[in-house]
Amino acid sequence: MSLLVILAALALAFWLLVALELPRGNRRVRRLAALNAPNPAVWPRVSVIVPARNEGATVGAAMPTLLALDYPDLEVIAVDDRSEDDTGVILDRLAAGEPRLRVDHVQALPPGWLGKNHALHHGAATATGRWLLFTDADIHFAPDALRRAVAHAEAAGFDFVAVVPRLTERGHLLGICVGAFSLLFPIFFRPWRIADPTTGNFAGVGAFNLVRADVYRRLGGHERLRLRPDDDIKLAKLFKRSGHRCDFLFGAGAISVAWYANVREMAFGLTKNAFAGTDYSVLFTTSGILWLLVFAVWPPFALFVTHGAAWWLYLAATGLMLAVAVDNQRFAGGRRWHGLALPLGILIFAYILLRSMAVTLVRRGIVWRGTRYPLSALRANRL
Repeated sequence: MSLLVILAALALAFWLLVALELPRGNRRVRRLAALNAPNPAVWPRVSVIVPARNEGATVGAAMPTLLALDYPDLEVIAVDDRSEDDTGVILDRLAAGEPRLRVDHVQALPPGWLGKNHALHHGAATATGRWLLFTDADIHFAPDALRRAVAHAEAAGFDFVAVVPRLTERGHLLGICVGAFSLLFPIFFRPWRIADPTTGNFAGVGAFNLVRADVYRRLGGHERLRLRPDDDIKLAKLFKRSGHRCDFLFGAGAISVAWYANVREMAFGLTKNAFAGTDYSVLFTTSGILWLLVFAVWPPFALFVTHGAAWWLYLAATGLMLAVAVDNQRFAGGRRWHGLALPLGILIFAYILLRSMAVTLVRRGIVWRGTRYPLSALRANRL
């Protein structure tokens, strides 16, 4: 049996396993917009923590949707993290007419902290809510999003609820890349298994991580995640690995975000944290890139250079892969046909992963929002 036939058989086997699990799994993940849990007898106070650094272009449109939430007992703590634009001015103007909004202006970053993580820690330190919602400054909320999430968490006894937003895209190429990312995420994290306390699956989302405040503080909160660019994911890991109940929801119809303006911005933005996803391991990152190329990029191209058994196996693998990708778009909220261009999106994502590793190794660290963080310190803050 030739190497091409073996690789083709492996590709088919992989996508067959994905096809058997992913579509059914996606249908088990609940949608926040469709939840109708009974209201608690008394609504617990919720503190929303919003870090913002140089978000002048987005915060003016997004923050009013947060302040329009219909939740009955709410405080919003916006942390202006050393912004060099008009972010602080916009937030102060909004706070002048809104008693639920408090703006804290951070002037300096303590050593050993990523800026966003310190801002989250700073906001949580003075929060008075029984629940904390960590979100971003560019997230748009439906009025009932928080009320539905808290009612669900209270009724089901969850300590951590993550909600993935609808990722709105600008242009088809970016949409294809977003679609590829939206497929890789459930393949790796299997979000339909997160609510099961007997599994080790976990996932967090920077756009919407709702946590019980007492549990968060008992686990060490963002103090444990000082130098983690993937703090949202690792916060979920803290909760799940400590035996606390977690859930994961689809947010289409409840929360949304324009993740990046274009593919170039996406590549630049993910440079800081893609390598962190493998704990800065060259071996795991290289293996991941090869896996992407062999199982998701090569099969459709192999149809032009193979024949016989290998060709038929690659044809079946490609058909399954594209069918899964198109179906996944229904849950990701993107255009269905973008799933047909999955290999292109995966190829770009593989490049981003390679770029993240190369740039981080060459720089011996990452540069995020104008601050450099040494690789040695980043690697030391493992979880």
